[in-house]
Amino acid sequence: MATSRPIPTITYATAARIVADAIGHAASLNERVAAVVVDPGGHVVASGRMDGASAAVLDFATDKAYTAAMLEQPTREVASEMIESRQQAYGALSRPRLCAWDGGIPIREGGVIIGAVGVSGAPGEIDIACGEAALAAAGLV
Repeated sequence: MATSRPIPTITYATAARIVADAIGHAASLNERVAAVVVDPGGHVVASGRMDGASAAVLDFATDKAYTAAMLEQPTREVASEMIESRQQAYGALSRPRLCAWDGGIPIREGGVIIGAVGVSGAPGEIDIACGEAALAAAGLV
């Protein structure tokens, strides 16, 4: 019987590219954001915050990425579930680092979670668009 198993995880090179591409997409829209990529355990692999973006958005982006990785779903879906269930909302609000704001997206390769990206600082739809554009550029759609 095996006592361990390998856990696929995003590389630093890919994580850094996703951060740069998310920030580049935001710049093209004249927005100021922070972007963070975490591994499957929710630990930061790469991050960046644009000049002019509030320092707080880096923490928000980290929490969005953490939530997407831990729950293996976009934070937008987490928010929808919380709206449908008061009990789930109360439970989630008692957990540090969980964030149900738009902008957290799990990263999958071959159907397996290898990390997540979080973008924060712009309206939710734009945060999502920045993350999705960066994942598409990396071939991780």
